[in-house]
Amino acid sequence: MTAFRPDRGRDRRRVLHPAPSGIPDAGCLYGHRRPHVVVVGAGIAGLSAATGLAERGVDVDIVEREPYIGGRVGGWTQTLPGGSVVGMNRGFHAFFRQYYNLRNLLRRNDPGLHRLIQLDDYPLIDAGGAVDRFRGLPRTPPWNALVFALRSPTFSLRDLAKLDSRAAAPLAAVSVPEIYEQLDHLDADRFLQNINFPAAARHLAFEVFSRSFFAEPTDLSAAELATMFHIYFLGSSEGLVFDVAEDNFDDLWAPLRRYLTDKGVHARTGTVRFHTRVSIASIDTAGSTAAFHLTDDTGAGIDADGVVLATDVAGLRTIVAGSPTIADHAWRERVQRMGTAPAFAVLRLWLDRPVATDRPGFLGTGNLEPLDNVSVVNHYEHSAAVWARRHGGSVVELHAYALPDEAQIGEGSVRLRRQLLGRLHALYPETATARIVDERLLFRRDCPRFAPGDHAQRPRVGTPEPGLALAGDGIRIDLPVALMERAATTGWAAANHLLARWGVAGHPLYTVPTQGRSALLRRVANRERRMHNEFA
Repeated sequence: MTAFRPDRGRDRRRVLHPAPSGIPDAGCLYGHRRPHVVVVGAGIAGLSAATGLAERGVDVDIVEREPYIGGRVGGWTQTLPGGSVVGMNRGFHAFFRQYYNLRNLLRRNDPGLHRLIQLDDYPLIDAGGAVDRFRGLPRTPPWNALVFALRSPTFSLRDLAKLDSRAAAPLAAVSVPEIYEQLDHLDADRFLQNINFPAAARHLAFEVFSRSFFAEPTDLSAAELATMFHIYFLGSSEGLVFDVAEDNFDDLWAPLRRYLTDKGVHARTGTVRFHTRVSIASIDTAGSTAAFHLTDDTGAGIDADGVVLATDVAGLRTIVAGSPTIADHAWRERVQRMGTAPAFAVLRLWLDRPVATDRPGFLGTGNLEPLDNVSVVNHYEHSAAVWARRHGGSVVELHAYALPDEAQIGEGSVRLRRQLLGRLHALYPETATARIVDERLLFRRDCPRFAPGDHAQRPRVGTPEPGLALAGDGIRIDLPVALMERAATTGWAAANHLLARWGVAGHPLYTVPTQGRSALLRRVANRERRMHNEFA
């Protein structure tokens, strides 16, 4: 087994989910034949699964359609006018200290996590100019949320007194997965109205969570909102300040790719030079000597003893639709019902003059449509900082989430760009006279949907097909994890699922507590739930 120092965090109430027991290495199996697994997708979920399997002696092949690894947190390079080679990615990502399983993945070849750096603050600003900050908050719940609320310009003691404590009890006493039974039928906006949360404060305190799922509050499950609040506020004492990658994401993942290569993992990716995007088209369980036969869209095939599908929702639906022999009809229909969130856009600008030095690396916005956040990339990313110093300029990134389809084409795209630039110039006036050296506007629609009622139908890591596992941030796992951490956790869980099938030891997982930290609040919430059920 590989020895490394796991990131257990600082929270004494973090929860260890022990590894499944078994033999230490797949090479010890009877007959000394190591199982062979194909992992489809080299995002966080796929990389976690591949790492978990390879470290236990399983032969692993990764198939990734893109020319880079990291999935939605992947990075690549491009050339600007004048010949500068710069980093590019799909936008800002926050590596919270609560992301134990993701950080443990990164520790495999960066034990000290030196490729992550801390952002001291990430202000949130609304249309009226009110600003909330996270710097200096206590780490321990409930004092972190209480101090945040009391020093917020959009929240007051009077607002706190007006909250409906009974309706809000599930928010303060989250228990996973029970919270989904309580709240998944509601949308986040309706829930916040029910608890009488002030509208002005909703834009900053909660809409940020909703937009993290690329959804409007009316389209997000209240259970997901409550779980997010538990993970980042009332359930964890890791604090609310997060880390960011110190350079473009290709620099973050390259060491892990070398680590996996050293363990015999072969990663087959698309190529930039030849513009190839080869994808797995189908999986067959009949007519082959192996358990699975995978075929890509060129007709080439590969046999495997196990498969981990760690693709986005559209990719998963396509593969399952083309694979009528796997699992059963009911499960395949469940996969086809999975949805994607609305599109989002990332506009990255290379400007010929600097942004003020006191601008934060990341600024979240509320009620400033279509803008959701602004990143001054050269304030935290090394290669962007080098470009900015060399050219006396800056690198700025603008995000817009939950976009209508018409925003992506023609005049809609032109209008979106104009609106984003207008918001930037109003927030950071020094950019209004800057010349745009180059820009990239990316549209993507490949994030999973977390709408009311989705949780019960979402497929799990384990499937009805022995030897087939799923992983990704859209896959159900009944633990308090979200976003990148859900991807990593399901990846490790997929590896454990296959390893247990062969009697090989798995990997431990860590999470924030699976229920609210206050026994009193939990009792109140349970009483309210019983009363509601009796009334219903």
